[in-house]
Amino acid sequence: GNRADSDQHVEFVGGNVQPVTSKEDWDQKLSEAKRDGKIVIANFSAAWCGPCRMLAPFYCELSEKHPSLMFLLVDVDELTEFSSSWDIQATPTFFFLKDGQQIDKLVGANKPELQKKITAVLDSVK
Repeated sequence: GNRADSDQHVEFVGGNVQPVTSKEDWDQKLSEAKRDGKIVIANFSAAWCGPCRMLAPFYCELSEKHPSLMFLLVDVDELTEFSSSWDIQATPTFFFLKDGQQIDKLVGANKPELQKKITAVLDSVK
């Protein structure tokens, strides 16, 4: 395989973060989350985006801390068509989904805000 390419992904996917490889894969993961009553956090990022890379290790960390949530990673360059259906103005953009419906959204690599929204989401399901 292409070394440089695989290196870029290493920093993005760790902990319990699952990369989304296709629209079908996305649908499958969402129905899985629905079945298990899990809230989904989808991180729409790009490998070339500095703030995305900066936030990636933190996102992986969060995924380990909160196994009751499903953490997904969508590469906007790999899934261009799918990503454009989500009207993404900037990367990273985080979508919070419950039963397939968007319940919250965060634009930008804002760690405290991401943490806050995750806490709020967790409180809402207790």
